[in-house]
Amino acid sequence: MKLDDGTLDEVLRALAHPDRRRFWKACLDQERSAGDLAALSNLALASVSEHLKVLRKTGLLTLEKRGRFWFYRADRPTLNAVVESLRLLEGDDGT
Repeated sequence: MKLDDGTLDEVLRALAHPDRRRFWKACLDQERSAGDLAALSNLALASVSEHLKVLRKTGLLTLEKRGRFWFYRADRPTLNAVVESLRLLEGDDGT
């Protein structure tokens, strides 16, 4: 699946921030709570929440509620779409 240019731009902007990349990477192999992710940085929980919101909006993270707790996980299909879109750029002749 190829992402449209606007969506690809949003995803790449989301990943351009080092804290968002850190949070996203932490969620690749296991789900994490916002508190778990906040512990990976020196940011206030409100800032962490804003970064997680950006990652969710772009589809890079999914959010699941279980009981009273919310858990984040990296979305593999979105990752695959980003990789495929970047591969297709290699052969893009600009038309």
